[in-house]
Amino acid sequence: MKFRLQLFEFEDLPWFPRVIRAGMMDYLRFMISLLGTYQPIVPLLRTAMQRTNTLQLLELCAGSGGGTEGILQRLRATGLPDTHITLTDLYPQPAAWQLLAARTPGLTYTAAPVDATAVPPALTGFRTVFSAFHHFPPAAAEALLADAVRQQAGIGVFEGAGKHWLEIALAWTVLPVAQLLFTPFMRPFRLSRLLFTYLVPLIPLFTIWDGTVSILRMYPPEQLLDLARRADPTGRFAWQAGKVRHWWGPEVTYLIGTPKNVA
Repeated sequence: MKFRLQLFEFEDLPWFPRVIRAGMMDYLRFMISLLGTYQPIVPLLRTAMQRTNTLQLLELCAGSGGGTEGILQRLRATGLPDTHITLTDLYPQPAAWQLLAARTPGLTYTAAPVDATAVPPALTGFRTVFSAFHHFPPAAAEALLADAVRQQAGIGVFEGAGKHWLEIALAWTVLPVAQLLFTPFMRPFRLSRLLFTYLVPLIPLFTIWDGTVSILRMYPPEQLLDLARRADPTGRFAWQAGKVRHWWGPEVTYLIGTPKNVA
C-alpha cells in the first residue's frame, strides 16, 4: 500500500469526549504491550541513542504509554542500564502514566501539555513518537521533524504496522473481539471503560474506525524520507527509514534521524 489518505480520526477532534479517548488509548497501550509490538526496533533505537550520546528518551504524543514500558526494560537489559524516558503529550494522561511510573524504574512524565511541533527546550533527550506520527498531516509532520533538527535532538518515528490491507481486515475482525475479551483486565480500572465497551459500545466502534484510518494515514518509508529532507534542507541530520519485522510476522515502519555533528 504505497498511498496515503488524509482522513480524520475521532480521537483527534477537540470536541471528542475525553472518556472515550482515554478508553481507546488504554486499549491501544494494552495491546501494544501484550504483543510486544515495538520490540523489533530496540536495536535501532539503541544504536541511535549511542550515536547521539544520550541515555534520555523524550516520548512525544505518548497517549497512554503503549509499549514504552517494554522498550525501556529491554534497553536497560541490553547494554543501556541507565536509560530514562519521559512521557509527554498534548493531551496528557497522568492517571495511566502514574501506573507505569510506579512499576517502571527510569520512567517519568510531564503533566503539562507538550506540542510535538514546538517542544520546550528544557525537555531534552532523544525524541520518540510511537503510533502517533500518522496523526500529523504533511505540514505538521514536517514541522515536528524540523523542530528536532532545529534543536539538534535525535528523533525516531515508529508506527506499529507495515501498511497492508490485511492489517485493515484485522482491525475489523480479530482486534474488536480481542477488545471485548481483554477490556476487564486493563489497568487502571475505569467503570466508564466497561460502560462504553459493553453497554454503549462507543469505544469499540470508534476504535474500528480510527484503527482503519490510522493505517490509511500512515506514511510509507519513501514518504517519511521525503518529509525528512524537507524538514532538514541543509542536511544537518543523517536519516534512515524502512520496516523491521517481528519474529511472528507483523512489521514496524520507522524513520530515524540523528545529528551529523554531535557534541
